[in-house]
Amino acid sequence: MNIALVLSGGTGVRLGTDIPKQYLEVGGKPILSYCMETLLAHEEIDAVQIVADSVWQEDISQWTTQLSGREKFRGFSLPGANRQLSILHGLEDIRKYAADMDYVLIHDAARPLLSEEMITECLRAGEEHEGAIPVLPMKDTVYCSENGKTITSLLDRGAVFAGQAPEVFLLGKYYVANRRLLPDAILWINGSTEPAVMAGMDIAMIPGDEGNFKITTPGDLERFREIRGRDRKG
Repeated sequence: MNIALVLSGGTGVRLGTDIPKQYLEVGGKPILSYCMETLLAHEEIDAVQIVADSVWQEDISQWTTQLSGREKFRGFSLPGANRQLSILHGLEDIRKYAADMDYVLIHDAARPLLSEEMITECLRAGEEHEGAIPVLPMKDTVYCSENGKTITSLLDRGAVFAGQAPEVFLLGKYYVANRRLLPDAILWINGSTEPAVMAGMDIAMIPGDEGNFKITTPGDLERFREIRGRDRKG
């Protein structure tokens, strides 16, 4: 069984909008609905769980009823104090209907351009290991600075990668890896794969997709609007 956990609990404060970015409308529908359409339609995704604040859950439920594959939607989980605690809340709810040997695919609601091919590739790689993450190679020279003002050392650009989503993990082992970080260490986690790596899980890297960007800044939002505009004209 493959369960998608969609993270839609963020506030989007960096974007400077009145509502969280994942609920802004682009092309006549909320940004969240784009990745939801892809996940619900994918034949290898068996269930979808959404992390979302209670004030948005009714709206999301209404949007979801209009999508193909809506029967896969299993319910909501409440956000935590940070992204990783939100993931843990989702994992706890998923384990009520899934087994430890199942796989969870974690995706950001603010990454609307998720492709069917990326989902498939992540699942294939995850099954051969204990998890998988799509990554992009670094294009620029990377420096290390311990004080944030002067360069301390150089990093090997060929050994540094930028992680994307979705990330796939063996459910039971990933849940335990997150539980081990309670109560305080989990608050310092920035990326979904960090707990898995810290726990020694076997995580594969697969080629990422430059088009699968996360909407974080006004420039990202405008880029997505332009892409959707071109798609409608095409």
